This record gives sequence, C-alpha cells and structure tokens, in this order.
Amino acid sequence: MDNAQIIRNAVREKAQIITGLNRSVWEYAELGYQETKSAAAIIKALEDDGFTVTKELAGIPTAFKAVWGSGSPVVGILGEYDALPGLSQKAGVAAPEPDEGHTTGHGCGHCALGAGAVGAAMAAKAYLEQSKKPGTLVFFGCPAEEQGFGKGFMAKARCFDGVDMMFTWHPADQNVPMGTRMVANYKVRFDFTGISAHAGAAPEKGRSALDACELMNVGVNYMREHVISDARIHYAYLDNGGEAPNVVQDHASLLYFMRAPKLAQSSEILARIKKIAQGAALMTETEVKVRVLGGLSDVIPNPTAFQVLSDAYVEMGGPEFDEEDYAIARKFLAILPEDAKKAMVQKMAVLHKMTPEEFEKRPLNSVVIPYSPLMRQKVLTASSDVGDVSYLVPTAQLTASAAIPGTGHHTWQYTAQVGTSIGGKACLAAAKAIGLACTRIFDDPALADQAKKELLEETGGVYVSPIPDDLTYVDAM
Repeated sequence: MDNAQIIRNAVREKAQIITGLNRSVWEYAELGYQETKSAAAIIKALEDDGFTVTKELAGIPTAFKAVWGSGSPVVGILGEYDALPGLSQKAGVAAPEPDEGHTTGHGCGHCALGAGAVGAAMAAKAYLEQSKKPGTLVFFGCPAEEQGFGKGFMAKARCFDGVDMMFTWHPADQNVPMGTRMVANYKVRFDFTGISAHAGAAPEKGRSALDACELMNVGVNYMREHVISDARIHYAYLDNGGEAPNVVQDHASLLYFMRAPKLAQSSEILARIKKIAQGAALMTETEVKVRVLGGLSDVIPNPTAFQVLSDAYVEMGGPEFDEEDYAIARKFLAILPEDAKKAMVQKMAVLHKMTPEEFEKRPLNSVVIPYSPLMRQKVLTASSDVGDVSYLVPTAQLTASAAIPGTGHHTWQYTAQVGTSIGGKACLAAAKAIGLACTRIFDDPALADQAKKELLEETGGVYVSPIPDDLTYVDAM
C-alpha cells in the first residue's frame, strides 16, 4: 500500500475544505478564549468527516478534541486558531489597510495552523479507513496560544494522557522541522498601591506607586547583566497611575514575562524579580501584590518524532505554489527595504538553485530543509504552549511557508499574506507531511515506544505545570 499516494489523494480531495477553513478562520480573527466561530467551523468540518467531538476540554468553551478510530497506537494532532490584537489587515494588500470591521488579525498565521492540522487529521483518517489497521487519531482544538496558555491548562487537566505521539506545525517563511528547543516563560503581574496626595501642595503625604514601578524596572535592568545569556525579560505598563502629574499616583501596575531555557531557570529569575519588587515597595513605602498569571514549559524536540516527521516532509515536499501565489508574493517583495530584499533574494536563490532574477519572479520558499539532530542543541528564545505538551507526549512540529521570506510574525504583512492562496498552499503542504507521518506511526508502533523512551530519559517522567492551582483560563485572558 502506497501511504504517500493515499495521503496525497486525501488532501487533494479535501483541499477546498482545508483552504476554506483557513480563509474562514482568518476572517473571524478571534482572540484567545473567544474563538467561538473559529472553533465551531473546525468542529463542523471534523464532524462532517466522521470524527466524534468532545467539547469544553479542561472547562474551556473553545477547547475540544475530535476522535476517529480505535485501539493503539494513539496519534494526536494539535490545532490552533486564535488571532492577535491590533493586526487587522486586508488580505493580499501590500500596504497598511485594516480589514473593515476588525481590529484583530492573524499575524501569526494560526488560521492556517488549524486548517492544515484539520487536513492532516482527515488525510490520516483516510489511511486508517483504507488500510483497516488499528489505531486512534485525535485532533486537539487548542485555544489561546498567543497570550492565554491554552495547552498549558489542557496539560494540567491531563487532556493529552494516553496519546503516544503528537504532531503539529506553524506557518512561517520557511519549510523545516522545528527541531530547536524553545524557552520556558512566566507571565507575572505586579500591582503597586500607594497613597494619593496633591503633588504640589502636600507631596510629603503621598506615596507613589508609579515611583515604585520605575524603581522596580531600574532594579531589573541592573539584574539583566547577572542572568544567563539565553534569558529574556520583558515588561509593559498595564496602569501608569493616571494622567494628572499633579496627583501622586496611588496605583500602578507592571506585567512581566521571564523566559529561560528551562522552567526552573525562569522560576529562579522570577524569585529574584519578586525581591526587587519588594525592595521597590520598601523604598517608596508602598505595597506590592504579585500575581502569577500563567506560564509555559520549554519545548522538548523529540528525536524519533522529528525524524519521522522530517522524512515524511521531505518525501511530500513543500508548498506547491503557482502563478497566482507568485503574483501576490511579488507585491510584498516590492515593499521590502532594498538591502533586506537583496540579501534575502540572494540567499533564497542559492537554496532554490536559481539566479536571483529567477527567484524575484517566484519569491516564495518551497524547499524543505531536513531535520538534523544538531537542531536540538540550539535554543530559540521564543516560547510556546506546545512545550507543556512536549513534556507529556513525544512531540514534533514543522513550519511551512505562508509568506515571502523575511516576513516577520506578528505583523500586518503576515496577516495580509496568510489570508491568501499562499497561506492555503502552506496548509496543504503541512497536511500532507503530518498526515504521512501519522501513517508511519500506525504502521510501526515501535517508533512511538522508542520516542516515549527518549522522553522519559529527558524528563525522568516529571512534569510540573507552571500554571498556579488557583488560576483559571479566565484569569489568563
């Protein structure tokens, strides 16, 4: 039985459904934990294909799982569908032009992520139907990756128990297994409370919460020299105490992210930052309340899972772009800064074995870069709630090009491109690669056993959720 041909045929048969889902979810552009229309559209597509759906996983209205088949092995596929604030943009328009009626947008491409993952599930189901082999396929609908730790809450609720192997993907500007590690992250809020007073007539009676915030930031900035080089610390003011400079601010708040290669390292940094906050409160005679709003575990790339996914990806190939896609891409190539454009075109021309002039006519990345074990030695200083899944189930993920090379995530440019046929082609490529990888596990369950052995050696069977016991998904919104 030709697994690859079965997957290709299935994805071709479902292509309109897959690309249609990308466009529909792109148009809904719903924020984390508010993805009611997006989740409903994906659920309907899976139910229409014969999957049995269980809703409200972990008590979250937009989290669900869709199951088909029976017996072992159990293979899972992760899908996302949340958008970002402030990234509304018309599809295919290479200039800032918000999509009418929206302030949100899919600047990280999760519309395509969910749609491509659905396509992979449908294709793998077709294989099980035709091969009549035992095995269970589970699609997990995962909300709020961007800001709400959706998979973290699902992991804490043990939603992924019993799954032998997990696959997922992410839209990008390249086609490669995401074999690098990703860092852990804590999200923490610091609320300072002081005493209000007239800043001119009676400043001695005031105790400034805003001063406390600024002193805390100064303290953290001095600490940055004395943390590991792979750590990242970010902050934002949630409340600056008001708009009147002649009123001593009696309230002010900061939101901090602390990233490090391992959760324990993030915890150490958090403990030090808490001391700095307490010191700032002592210096200003204010009070501080610290609230951990969630966190993400580091991503563990599983060697066996990645090799299986990479082999499937190389066999199936990258996105199959056509002239319609290239015409869109050329518009976005034209707006790149000249130096960045020249460097990117030269690099991509070498990768695609063509001249720079030829690549400028077809400026999309279709070449698949295979997995290398050396990837696991690198640390990408970004975070994902896939990390919490990777502590419980051997996990691998890939990227597929949904925009021209050099397009950054969380930008209006990415929103504009992923909502076009370019994003649709990325969905189809991901669906074929993940679908074929699933068949390899159904054919050879020993691969999952080997992957689970590797995971146990990495973690010792220990998973500590970074989400506090008293925190609910509503708190993380």
